[in-house]
Amino acid sequence: MSENKQDNGNGKGMRELLLASGYAEEAINYFMTKPNMGSMKNPDHKTELTGPCGDTMRCYLKIDGGRIQEAKYEVLGCPGAISAAMALADLVKGKGLNEALKVSDRDVCRALVEIPDQKQHCIRLAVKTMEKAIKEYQGGSEPPDKEEGEKTCPCSNSSACNAVK
Repeated sequence: MSENKQDNGNGKGMRELLLASGYAEEAINYFMTKPNMGSMKNPDHKTELTGPCGDTMRCYLKIDGGRIQEAKYEVLGCPGAISAAMALADLVKGKGLNEALKVSDRDVCRALVEIPDQKQHCIRLAVKTMEKAIKEYQGGSEPPDKEEGEKTCPCSNSSACNAVK
């Protein structure tokens, strides 16, 4: 079979394209398998952010005894955004809320091993969405519905992200 033909759904073509674009196998696996993708029935909290590139993440948390039992994301975005959110959800599972707030961009980057430099803002968006969810939960405030106001990425301190707070 020619390499130019469709890969019949096995993902080989997509994997090769992502490798050529600068994604490590770990990041590709998160993107391809999406282990923490989807909504959550009866979450203890959910929140949403939209980054400056237009990628949108909705984070769901199930919390028991002050620990994150489950974390899921719905992501409308690129492979960098999806892989970052999937890795971060794995990193915070089982952690206390304050411990989960300490999970940094660098921790997510290490879990992904490598993504293209121009996708580093995707990691920042995933972390900021998680931080927002945890802080809202801790403060007891519910986020407004999407229709009530635009949600933008509050990481304007990042050189890769110029969103307005």
